[in-house]
Amino acid sequence: MSHTILLVQPNTRPDTRTYSDYESLNECLEGICKIFEEHLKRIHPTDQCITYDISQLFDFMDQLSDLSCLVLQKLTGTYVPHNKEWLKEKIYHMLRKQAGK
Repeated sequence: MSHTILLVQPNTRPDTRTYSDYESLNECLEGICKIFEEHLKRIHPTDQCITYDISQLFDFMDQLSDLSCLVLQKLTGTYVPHNKEWLKEKIYHMLRKQAGK
């Protein structure tokens, strides 16, 4: 488990920057999915059931001005930055693994 800090900036305004921290990278990846699911609930408030596919999630991620994370490397005690593309790859593998169960 590597402590992970998620940095999100929905649009170009600096005052929209936020961060969240997670006990593991996997929790962070699930957090990104939850952010997207909350977005879908806001734009479809009357829908009882909301479904989406990974391409919609990735499109949402691409629309964000910034999305990155810092993952703690325990050996060095430092945080390593990762960008949207890296996060997409990790989410893809996580969801693929979940679908295989």
